[in-house]
Amino acid sequence: MFDLDSLKLFLVISIALSSITCAVIQKTKILFKNSKYIVYYSLIINLLTSILFCKTFTSISFPKSLWIGLFSFIGADSIYKSLEGKISSYNDILTRKKIEIEEKNIINKEDK
Repeated sequence: MFDLDSLKLFLVISIALSSITCAVIQKTKILFKNSKYIVYYSLIINLLTSILFCKTFTSISFPKSLWIGLFSFIGADSIYKSLEGKISSYNDILTRKKIEIEEKNIINKEDK
Protein backbone atom coordinates (compact mmCIF):
# COMPACT_ATOMS: atom_id res chain seq x y z
CA MET A 1 0.00 0.00 0.00
CA PHE A 2 1.11 3.57 -0.65
CA ASP A 3 2.63 5.16 2.46
CA LEU A 4 1.50 8.78 2.30
CA ASP A 5 2.90 9.68 5.73
CA SER A 6 6.42 8.65 4.71
CA LEU A 7 6.14 10.68 1.51
CA LYS A 8 5.12 13.74 3.53
CA LEU A 9 8.09 13.22 5.85
CA PHE A 10 10.46 12.86 2.86
CA LEU A 11 9.14 16.06 1.30
CA VAL A 12 9.53 18.03 4.52
CA ILE A 13 13.12 16.85 4.92
CA SER A 14 13.89 17.56 1.27
CA ILE A 15 12.56 21.12 1.57
CA ALA A 16 14.99 21.82 4.40
CA LEU A 17 17.86 20.13 2.57
CA SER A 18 17.18 21.95 -0.69
CA SER A 19 17.59 25.32 0.97
CA ILE A 20 20.88 24.21 2.54
CA THR A 21 22.26 22.65 -0.63
CA CYS A 22 21.15 25.59 -2.76
CA ALA A 23 23.22 27.91 -0.56
CA VAL A 24 26.23 25.56 -0.71
CA ILE A 25 26.02 25.32 -4.49
CA GLN A 26 25.69 29.10 -4.86
CA LYS A 27 28.83 29.62 -2.80
CA THR A 28 30.89 26.95 -4.59
CA LYS A 29 29.74 27.24 -8.21
CA ILE A 30 32.60 29.62 -9.01
CA LEU A 31 34.90 26.58 -8.94
CA PHE A 32 33.50 25.48 -12.31
CA LYS A 33 34.59 27.13 -15.51
CA ASN A 34 31.77 25.52 -17.48
CA SER A 35 28.17 25.77 -16.25
CA LYS A 36 27.11 22.42 -17.70
CA TYR A 37 28.80 20.61 -14.80
CA ILE A 38 26.86 22.52 -12.14
CA VAL A 39 23.78 20.33 -12.62
CA TYR A 40 25.79 17.17 -11.96
CA TYR A 41 27.55 18.84 -9.05
CA SER A 42 24.19 19.87 -7.60
CA LEU A 43 22.82 16.32 -7.89
CA ILE A 44 25.87 14.86 -6.15
CA ILE A 45 25.76 17.45 -3.35
CA ASN A 46 22.05 16.84 -2.79
CA LEU A 47 22.45 13.06 -2.68
CA LEU A 48 25.45 13.18 -0.34
CA THR A 49 23.79 15.70 1.97
CA SER A 50 20.60 13.67 2.14
CA ILE A 51 22.49 10.48 2.95
CA LEU A 52 24.52 12.18 5.69
CA PHE A 53 21.46 13.94 7.11
CA CYS A 54 19.31 10.80 7.17
CA LYS A 55 22.04 8.65 8.72
CA THR A 56 22.81 11.29 11.35
CA PHE A 57 19.39 12.56 12.41
CA THR A 58 16.83 9.94 11.36
CA SER A 59 16.35 6.20 11.05
CA ILE A 60 15.57 6.44 7.33
CA SER A 61 17.23 3.75 5.23
CA PHE A 62 19.85 4.36 2.54
CA PRO A 63 17.55 3.87 -0.51
CA LYS A 64 14.94 6.19 0.96
CA SER A 65 17.59 8.81 1.68
CA LEU A 66 18.46 8.74 -2.02
CA TRP A 67 14.83 9.57 -2.80
CA ILE A 68 15.05 12.50 -0.40
CA GLY A 69 18.20 13.63 -2.21
CA LEU A 70 16.38 13.47 -5.54
CA PHE A 71 13.44 15.47 -4.15
CA SER A 72 15.93 17.96 -2.73
CA PHE A 73 17.69 18.24 -6.10
CA ILE A 74 14.43 18.96 -7.89
CA GLY A 75 13.43 21.49 -5.22
CA ALA A 76 16.79 23.25 -5.11
CA ASP A 77 16.86 23.54 -8.88
CA SER A 78 13.35 25.04 -9.05
CA ILE A 79 14.11 27.45 -6.20
CA TYR A 80 17.28 28.56 -7.94
CA LYS A 81 15.53 29.09 -11.28
CA SER A 82 12.74 31.12 -9.66
CA LEU A 83 15.20 33.32 -7.74
CA GLU A 84 17.87 33.58 -10.44
CA GLY A 85 18.71 37.21 -11.11
CA LYS A 86 16.50 38.44 -8.26
CA ILE A 87 18.97 37.97 -5.42
CA SER A 88 22.08 40.10 -5.08
CA SER A 89 25.12 39.03 -3.15
CA TYR A 90 26.02 40.87 0.04
CA ASN A 91 29.04 42.43 -1.65
CA ASP A 92 26.88 43.72 -4.52
CA ILE A 93 24.50 45.36 -2.06
CA LEU A 94 27.35 47.08 -0.20
CA THR A 95 29.08 48.38 -3.33
CA ARG A 96 25.94 49.58 -5.08
CA LYS A 97 25.76 53.39 -4.98
CA LYS A 98 22.15 53.77 -6.08
CA ILE A 99 19.09 51.67 -6.60
CA GLU A 100 17.58 51.71 -10.06
CA ILE A 101 13.89 50.98 -10.48
CA GLU A 102 12.42 50.42 -13.91
CA GLU A 103 9.80 52.95 -14.87
CA LYS A 104 7.16 50.27 -15.41
CA ASN A 105 7.58 49.17 -11.76
CA ILE A 106 6.76 52.57 -10.25
CA ILE A 107 3.30 52.39 -8.70
CA ASN A 108 2.35 56.01 -7.82
CA LYS A 109 3.82 57.74 -10.80
CA GLU A 110 2.48 61.26 -11.29
CA ASP A 111 1.90 62.50 -14.80
CA LYS A 112 3.85 65.69 -15.60
